[in-house]
Amino acid sequence: MRVVHVVGAGLAGLSAAVRLAEAGQRVILYEAAKQAGGRCRSYFDPGLGLEIDNGNHLLLSGNRSALSYVELTGGSAALTVAEEAAFDFADLRSGERWRLRPNRGRLPWWILVGSRRVPGTRASDYLAPARLLGAAAETRIADVMRCSGALYDRLWKPVLLSALNTEVPEASARLAGAIVRESLGAGGDASRPVVATGGLAAAFVDPAIAYLKRQGGEIRFGERLRAITAADGIVRQLGFAGGELTLGAEDAVVMAVPPWVAGDLLPQVPMPDDHRGILNVHFRAPPPPGQPLFVGTIGGISEWVFAYPDRMSVTVSAADRLFDTEREELARTIWGEVAKVAGLPAELPPWQIVKEKRATFAATPQQDARRPAATTGYANLALAGDWTQTGLPATIEGAIRSGETAARVLRRGDTGISRFVSKA
Repeated sequence: MRVVHVVGAGLAGLSAAVRLAEAGQRVILYEAAKQAGGRCRSYFDPGLGLEIDNGNHLLLSGNRSALSYVELTGGSAALTVAEEAAFDFADLRSGERWRLRPNRGRLPWWILVGSRRVPGTRASDYLAPARLLGAAAETRIADVMRCSGALYDRLWKPVLLSALNTEVPEASARLAGAIVRESLGAGGDASRPVVATGGLAAAFVDPAIAYLKRQGGEIRFGERLRAITAADGIVRQLGFAGGELTLGAEDAVVMAVPPWVAGDLLPQVPMPDDHRGILNVHFRAPPPPGQPLFVGTIGGISEWVFAYPDRMSVTVSAADRLFDTEREELARTIWGEVAKVAGLPAELPPWQIVKEKRATFAATPQQDARRPAATTGYANLALAGDWTQTGLPATIEGAIRSGETAARVLRRGDTGISRFVSKA
């Protein structure tokens, strides 16, 4: 029986493995670490005495691949889906607060209603992002959109910075356009917030592992891929730390490892080689009654403040500038912002800082151009990862979509489908 060897148990690898297993393929999943999830994982932090996530992730109701994956594997109960598209913001400098409320349909009549807009903005201001939608691949956001003004500071900068994890003016206009097209551009029904309040592992990881086992799949942890051997356009062997694995004549491989690992294994394939970090801070402080699930903050270090049942958490994107700051000083500064937003005591509660130094590829036009397709030139090898050419920046939706694409590539057995992959 044909075996598909999926290397890497982050969300891209899990997505590929799940879709292959759904199609009746026998799957063996390999992971170098002792647990699955990659950059999307949960763990018990003894200092806090809490189960926390390594990062905070906001999805939207229009993220069809991510939500379909969760529905298939059984992780939906760990997600909280908002009933309407509503986004709370707070300006830390002025104390001003507002709620952005797009209407349900695609026709954006909400921009004509002052109470639904960002304060200090006009309806005509909201037309500027339309220039992103048809942007050329080499175009930066600053080339087609003014990166200043009230609407930029209070909406587009925080939204695009979190989605792209790259300083907005230098980021790819094409990728920004994809975000706008699939969120506010698709109407409020596609923009309802979705948060894994039950934990990333409970939503995206543990149910997928259980699903694979029910389908007869096998999971092998502590297996680091060190080499691949190919001949005549076919991968013949996989070299793991524990020894060589010879593939059967019909076997196939999905490589769903980080780009720097994939680059070492496939040096002939261009890969993104510039990355940006994300910083998350978790505080053992339950939110006060009525606290919104998340709040975008303007004018401070914090960018998004999440209110989980047992803790408050903060995410800072493109956070490389903060990685050398003394940890307690950083925690105190950020807690001061959280306390101001949530009306909590100023005394610093127990805290934990989680740094992901290579959280995503830099979403610049140059790095976007280095993203490979799912196909590799080897008939039985496909790539998966948010760093492949998904058409989206490095997001959960992009990672899961890349796994779906890799699974389709191998199920079809089509080695010449670059056009198909680029449209997926």
